[in-house]
Amino acid sequence: MSNFIIGTCGHIDHGKTALIKALNGFEGDTTKEEKERGITIDLSFSNIVKDEKNISFIDVPGHEKLVKNMIAGAFSFDCVLIVVSAIEGIKPQTIEHLEILNLLGVKNAVLVLSKKDLLSESDLAKKLLETQEFISKYDFDLKFGMGVSIYDESSIENLKSRLFSLNASTKIEENFFRYYIDRVFSIKGAGTVVTGTVLGKPIKVNERVFISELQKECKIKKLHIHGKDVEEADISNRTAINLNGIDAKDIKRGFLLSRKGYLRGFKSIDISFKTLNDKLLHHNREYSVYIGSRKIDAKVLLFDSQDSLEEGFASIKSEENIFSIYNEKLIIREGNFTVAGGVVLNPVNDPMKKSQKLNLLKVLEKKEISKAYEVLLDAHKKGLGLISSVQRFALSHAEALSNARKLENCFVDEKELIIYPISTKEIIYNSIKDIYTKNQYSLLSNASIKLRLKWASEGFIELVLNELVNEKFLVKDGNLFKNADIKEDFKTSLEHIMLKRLESEGVAPTAPYNIYDDLDLDRKMGDNILKSLCAKKQVLRLQHNLFIHAQSLSKIVFDMKSIIKRDGYINISNFKDMHSLSRKYLIAYLDYLDNFSEIKKQDNKRVLNTI
Repeated sequence: MSNFIIGTCGHIDHGKTALIKALNGFEGDTTKEEKERGITIDLSFSNIVKDEKNISFIDVPGHEKLVKNMIAGAFSFDCVLIVVSAIEGIKPQTIEHLEILNLLGVKNAVLVLSKKDLLSESDLAKKLLETQEFISKYDFDLKFGMGVSIYDESSIENLKSRLFSLNASTKIEENFFRYYIDRVFSIKGAGTVVTGTVLGKPIKVNERVFISELQKECKIKKLHIHGKDVEEADISNRTAINLNGIDAKDIKRGFLLSRKGYLRGFKSIDISFKTLNDKLLHHNREYSVYIGSRKIDAKVLLFDSQDSLEEGFASIKSEENIFSIYNEKLIIREGNFTVAGGVVLNPVNDPMKKSQKLNLLKVLEKKEISKAYEVLLDAHKKGLGLISSVQRFALSHAEALSNARKLENCFVDEKELIIYPISTKEIIYNSIKDIYTKNQYSLLSNASIKLRLKWASEGFIELVLNELVNEKFLVKDGNLFKNADIKEDFKTSLEHIMLKRLESEGVAPTAPYNIYDDLDLDRKMGDNILKSLCAKKQVLRLQHNLFIHAQSLSKIVFDMKSIIKRDGYINISNFKDMHSLSRKYLIAYLDYLDNFSEIKKQDNKRVLNTI
């Protein structure tokens, strides 16, 4: 079944809610306050179905003080139903709604002159022409315009028929599922339910979704679309999701559901913006920023001015994390007035110079992704991760790699999804060469080198290692690399070096991994050397990471037995008086005493076994 969403716009009392009721019988104003005041206060949702086409309606409030609620629904419109009273014509809230929809990039539009029964046919035709001419000043693709009366059933049926003839779906499949919550409530026996519009990719019952603002994963218990339980909700479906494992009171309108691992939140994002009419956006001023159904209080910092601008680039800085994606639309308001619309260009906050950031925004505004890579690589000389491309550029990993392959003088690690400037190879080259020059018995694997150069991918390190092998500087032995100038038996030499190291450290030996790092040894090789020394009884293992030279152990055992003979016992206190060691060593050596039959443990002491 095809789905698209039609949202209403228009001035208060121009008949939006009454029109929806005439189309599908849905009573939008259901709350006590709405009934008492006779106006729509919050969003309402309904639909009509014909054959294999479903049209969802989002009815928005027309009151000037409720524009924030209107924006919460408008971001998901595929088409706007512009409702204008045939008697009153265009009014202030009609204009603000049109301006906001333009800023949000809504293109498809239908014009309905309501209350047509109050005008003659000729006056209605004239009013329709005037209204269409006014709307033509905005960037809409006006599909049709017509007069309607809720008391004229034929006009309602005609409108319904023309709506079903539209091909108005604008949402496309993206790289991951997103869903802005516009309502949240709890149902007895079911639990927490949220409503919103499915974006990006479909979702299914029993799948897991991630609440970005709470950093919490939940399971989908049920999906509900316009009165029916379903197993799957597709893009552009108005969907109620019954969530398992979360309390309704912890969720707010504007929270974003997604998949775990796709979106990171930042307290600063960068945008391009354009103001409405003669309005200005001021530098370093607090505004209300609307993204999806979320309202964020934030400070706007202009890039090209310390005063104000009509259009340009700006940073949005908030106390809250902002979860957004490239090319997402937003609205900036001050009090009850809409000031500007913006487009998210840089949803990932990078440490960059202002000049670099400005260059980045310029190429992102033109959608020149390959050039954006180049700018970012200038700031990230130790690698630009493509794993975030779904958020940063709205690209799949395959698309991100395709763009990366077009770059010159770069190394693209397609396995780990990282791009490096080829000049960075020199850092890896010099680092490896320095290790093997300072310690001719170094024996390292690719993985061991990566532990030292955490920013470098194994693929990039492998490239450099192979170059050093070709230059006859290194020799590859299995997965290890050794100095090409050393012809003797490496293992024997390294055992001797390791044994001398442990002997020199006496009764306070260093943890093995620290020794390996000091000796530039691969960890697996280091473990094998210690095993060999233990098998020869030259080294003994007392604990997981405590290996001691046999002579050092004999000495410490002699000292411990001397204490027992002197004091009648040994414990941590009198042991520490002789050897100022850390508790880790003292306990390990005391435990080792338990291996001797002439000594027994008595409470927290060791004494001679007199039996």
